[in-house]
Amino acid sequence: MSFMILCRTGLFAVVLAALLCVGSRAEAENISRQCFSADFNWKFFKGDAPGVETNGFDDTAWRTVNLPHDWSIEGPYGQAEATGGGGGYLPTGIGWYRRAFTAPESWRGKKVFVEFDGVYMNSDVWLNGKLLGHRPFGYMGFEYDLTAGLKFVGTNELAVRVDNSRQPNSRWYSGSGIYRHVWVTVTDPVHISHWGTYVTTPKVTTNSATIRIRTELQNDSSSPGGFAIVTEVLDALGSMVATETKNETLAANTNRELDQSLDVAKPNLWSLDSPALYSIHTTIKSGGHVVDELTTPFGIRDIAYDVDRGFLLNGQPVKMQGMCIHHEAGCVGTAVPIGVWTRRLKELKAMGCNAIRLSHNPPAPELLDLLDRMGFLVMDESFDEWKSPKVRQGYSNYFDEWSQRDLTDMLHRDRNHPSIVIWSVGNEIPEQTHANGADILRPLVETCHREDPTRPVTSACDNIFTDTKAATPEFVNLLDVVGYNYADRWGARRETMYDDDRHTFPKRRMIGTESSVVSARGDYSLTGGGFGFGAFGNATNVTTKRAPGYITSMIRAEQLWKFVKVHDYVIGDFGWTGIDYLGESRWPGKLAASGMLDTCGFPKDNFYFYQSQWTTNLVLHLFPHWNWNDREGQVIPVVCYTSCDTVELFLNGKSFGVKSLEFPRQGTSGGWNSYAKPQQPTGSTADLHLVWDVSYEPGTLKAVGYKYGQKVCEEEIHTAGEPAAVVVISDRTGLSADARDVAHLAVRIVDLQGNTVPEATNLVSFSIQGPTSLLGVDNGNPLSHEDYKASQRLAYRGRCLGIIQSTREPGSIRVTVHSEGLKDAEVEIESARPALAEAILP
Repeated sequence: MSFMILCRTGLFAVVLAALLCVGSRAEAENISRQCFSADFNWKFFKGDAPGVETNGFDDTAWRTVNLPHDWSIEGPYGQAEATGGGGGYLPTGIGWYRRAFTAPESWRGKKVFVEFDGVYMNSDVWLNGKLLGHRPFGYMGFEYDLTAGLKFVGTNELAVRVDNSRQPNSRWYSGSGIYRHVWVTVTDPVHISHWGTYVTTPKVTTNSATIRIRTELQNDSSSPGGFAIVTEVLDALGSMVATETKNETLAANTNRELDQSLDVAKPNLWSLDSPALYSIHTTIKSGGHVVDELTTPFGIRDIAYDVDRGFLLNGQPVKMQGMCIHHEAGCVGTAVPIGVWTRRLKELKAMGCNAIRLSHNPPAPELLDLLDRMGFLVMDESFDEWKSPKVRQGYSNYFDEWSQRDLTDMLHRDRNHPSIVIWSVGNEIPEQTHANGADILRPLVETCHREDPTRPVTSACDNIFTDTKAATPEFVNLLDVVGYNYADRWGARRETMYDDDRHTFPKRRMIGTESSVVSARGDYSLTGGGFGFGAFGNATNVTTKRAPGYITSMIRAEQLWKFVKVHDYVIGDFGWTGIDYLGESRWPGKLAASGMLDTCGFPKDNFYFYQSQWTTNLVLHLFPHWNWNDREGQVIPVVCYTSCDTVELFLNGKSFGVKSLEFPRQGTSGGWNSYAKPQQPTGSTADLHLVWDVSYEPGTLKAVGYKYGQKVCEEEIHTAGEPAAVVVISDRTGLSADARDVAHLAVRIVDLQGNTVPEATNLVSFSIQGPTSLLGVDNGNPLSHEDYKASQRLAYRGRCLGIIQSTREPGSIRVTVHSEGLKDAEVEIESARPALAEAILP
């Protein structure tokens, strides 16, 4: 079976945005379709009040905010908060938003729509006191028609009530408010329907590709008409590579889908290393006049899922080296600027990650656009809960009424993205074990197959191997690809992982949808344990002769990856998670420390394990730090992740031996190597890390890596002295003055020699000058209850982070980073007017 796709609209290339009002909704000088950002100058009130939806309500005392906006991330944390550990102990409640705007005369006779990319949750929207609609699901975008209620004299008033007071309703941090973008679109009565373009590529070779375009046209006028539909395929530079014109008639107040096919010669195929994008430019003409235009980005590529060879992209096997991610981003909460996602995904890409599971609900549209451009494979997931509740006020309360609409909307919105290669309709759904579970799953799968037959459907199952209460065969057999959560965790079956099911069900396609690693950045406790999902591990005293958590935390992940790598039939594996996320914790913890990056986006040691296995880079990473001055003479295990053949370790010039990844698991020194380790699969020759037992003395640890007998790299760790200075590095030297762009200011506390002081907890403050705002501060500490919106932050393990955001004014920005008693640091950034100005709702 071969599954094929193409894509939707989004924040795309500027060259295309300049042509017309593309799906990115950039400004366009085109009368037929106008798109306006409605993100700016909203009035916000946290709480409830009568009459807020009516025109003329006095909101002058309310706060002015720009969207996206998440009020929960503003805190404060509280152990008694109704969200509990699932929501990260942050406040929720009810909030109101109001936005006044004028409707110019040029809109008269047009259709006017407002689109919300996401509101969490239970939103109600009014225009001029008239209710437009209600939407309980917080993750899916929706559109309302404003046309009938618009006033052309005076101002119009949009009012939005957001009710996130019914708690708990999530197993992780959800955020609260209008946390995604809002757009107003003006069209002719004859126009392309919302999410009305669907592009597939039923035939793809290196010599040619057939592009199938289905366009839904809407005639909201009272008269029938004849229309010319001009469809053009544009390459990444905006050059036309194929075109077709069709003439059609459309009755009054009806819609109709037009089906076209075009051939493209010698296409640039979308791939992980070369994610080439095309676009469909659709023009609707009546009487020689353009009445609507829309540009839809897509990619040309072929995908297939083979029962023996796994996943094939453009005919070549590709192992999915995946990570799951949630929809929030540390100190910015769920109102995530695209620049924050860009930095995080670049880090995951550098780690070797090539696949992202969007757990466990539909993401922001611009995140999918970014994944297209960066060349990731994507699992797009709809629900964490069906009819059986996981939390008291969760989606089970809305499933019967809303699930088909929410799923269909997700499919229509997202199905043009080349990055999406598989749909998931659920995560760890309790119904997988119920007698009627298949009856609930079946219509969800059928909807996916009907609305997009080009991709397979999965569900992430966590009861596959269990001897009791296992997923029913009827449930599993409905899935095109079976998702396995934690295939390595079921007792005696751990050693065979997928093999038992492979022998029993030889035609089953299998993918690892979750596998977990838990650790906090820089947590090197010598007493075992470490940080768990609630920021507490199973700390064990050294007298138990159990290795520290920083050694043992990755052993299961190492053995799982060895199995996945050498068994072609396993499509791949998605680690839980790529990035630490708020929630799923217990007090005083606030987050799940399961990421390869912490909430600041700083890599943990686990990052380098995957980099050593998933990339062709030279990787040589040593840990822990070498500041153990209260433990002089004590054995400290030194761990190394590497892609080298062999590594030699030195302390102050003394060699501790050469090791390779084929070393015996049981040492003979009587040190940490010989201590008990967690159960591992039998038949594995070794762990995928190196470890030396080193008696501590201050100085310099040095690792030297060799390939083919030649030295190729080395790394040093120094015993750091007392904090002496602050160092700050910005990931950007320039910003766009669009009130959206961001720069990350990574801060380190260093000694006189420039070494990071690994246990430094100095208080760091950020002072800003120029056209910018301090969007948030963070340090990655799972236990910190500091204010994300303050201007200062304690360092954690010697590091912290500040994020600044541009305004709509250009100019020079200066940020001074200060810590009492230390040398200050400064960074200067220039904010320049964007080349393409955004149209703002008047």
